[in-house]
Amino acid sequence: MLTKFRNPIGALLLSAACAPVWAADTAAADALAQSSGCMSCHAKADKIVGPAFLSVADKYRGDKDAAASLAQSIQNGSRGKWGRVPMPPHASLSQADLKVLAQWVLATKP
Repeated sequence: MLTKFRNPIGALLLSAACAPVWAADTAAADALAQSSGCMSCHAKADKIVGPAFLSVADKYRGDKDAAASLAQSIQNGSRGKWGRVPMPPHASLSQADLKVLAQWVLATKP
C-alpha cells in the first residue's frame, strides 16, 4: 500500500488540498495580530518598538516549549527579554487566540 510519503502524486495532491486551509489560517492569524495591536510594535522583518517576528522565531527555533512560552509572554507581557522597553500584557486574549498568535509568530520565515 502506498502512503503519501511514497507516492509523490499523492503528496502533491495532499499539499494542494491543504494550501487553501493554511492560507485561510495564516490570513486569520494575520488579522488577529492586526486587531490585537501586535503590528503597532512589531513587523515581520524589522524591529519597530519590539523585535521583528523573524527574530523571535529565530530565537525560539528548536525550543519544544516555545509556543507555550511565547503565548505566556503575549498574555502577561514581558520585560527585559528584548531590551529595556517592556511588552504590555494582552490579558483579554483567549487561550485559543494566544496559541494562534504564538504559532503564527514562530512560523515566520524570511
